[in-house]
Amino acid sequence: MSIDSSSHCVVIGAGIVGVSIGIWLARAGMKVTLVDRQAPGEGTSHGNAGVLAACSMVPVTGPGLARKAPRMLLNKDFPLFLRWSYLPRLAPWLWRYMSFANDVDTRRISEKLAFIVGDCVEQHQDLAGNTEADSWLKPSDYQFAYRTMEDYEADAYVWSLREQHGFSPQILRGAAVREKEPVLGADIDVLAVVGNHGHISSPGLYVKALGRVFEGLGGTITRATAEDFKLVDGRVTAVDTDQGPIDCDNAVIATGVWSKHLCERFALKIPLETERGYHVIFKNPSAMVSVPTMIASGKFVATPMHDGMRCAGIVELGGLEAGPSREPIELLMRQVKRTFPDLQYADTVEWLGHRPAPADSLPFIGQIGSTGVYTAFGHHHIGLTGGAKTGRLVADLICNEQPNEELHAFRPDRFS
Repeated sequence: MSIDSSSHCVVIGAGIVGVSIGIWLARAGMKVTLVDRQAPGEGTSHGNAGVLAACSMVPVTGPGLARKAPRMLLNKDFPLFLRWSYLPRLAPWLWRYMSFANDVDTRRISEKLAFIVGDCVEQHQDLAGNTEADSWLKPSDYQFAYRTMEDYEADAYVWSLREQHGFSPQILRGAAVREKEPVLGADIDVLAVVGNHGHISSPGLYVKALGRVFEGLGGTITRATAEDFKLVDGRVTAVDTDQGPIDCDNAVIATGVWSKHLCERFALKIPLETERGYHVIFKNPSAMVSVPTMIASGKFVATPMHDGMRCAGIVELGGLEAGPSREPIELLMRQVKRTFPDLQYADTVEWLGHRPAPADSLPFIGQIGSTGVYTAFGHHHIGLTGGAKTGRLVADLICNEQPNEELHAFRPDRFS
């Protein structure tokens, strides 16, 4: 990539996507300013399972979800929660979300998401390699723990889609499971182990390190809240913030679920909701899993990290304003106790954050018309996984201003 060094891009959002865009643009010679009300890595890019989940191309909205959802909500041991007072506001998005819960759409969405996540480890290595951030990047397997072989076989539809994209598991059973992961309880009898994955041993510190890499390339980080855009003849000339305007030639909206408000300036219809996600870090644990492990029965991921074992994966639909709920954390703690019955730890750290959930499970990546304003948000469960590649793709769009045919499905105006 190459660009006129006098060009200036303002990237709104200092999470993994925004910082990645900033690094790739700075490497191409562009002047770049990251704008965020928080420092890099303090939002959703901090609070996640930390997995570089290359095989996570299958959306939640698989066939039959609409039929199963009511039972899930009524089951106190299923990790799906709804703040019922929020349902009237949620209903239009939820209706559209459920409309994609069929085989044809699931296969189409999986194909598109595979393009974003399939080479995620290599993309992060290209982003962080030979920098201080590289120490947080750990190539590894990713494994799925099941109680029985029948439980594994019940996921055959999802595994068939993963295998179509080159991710076939090695199956371990019984004593082999105990040998590989002694911390797992006796009721876990099957491990489906997938290679060519990785994890970040501290997502927040990783993004902070990338922020310093960006500054070392000449980039600027400004603590401010973006509020609007100035346009002249339909082309962006500045980003208005609560600290004053910042002149620019291009801008990128990469603020996760908060991006929807900024897109309203361009009359874009963005069917996006927040999926409230929780995690618990178990400090100084007596044992940890050796690699990221999805516990199928509890629908959470346990990941070994530098400050303990992080368990993440609860889903709650309830908007941005409400504070944390106790029920999701209590369920996660019960599931952890059942999965790791002998686990001892010194303390726990709880966290709530907001995943941006598009109705069709595809992120919004591309230019808004010919405004010079680009979108890079809406990654749902794959923000960290797909953040490095999304940054590279958007930087390439800005430098070349040529549409990428592979990005057509992600265009920001697809619902307008």
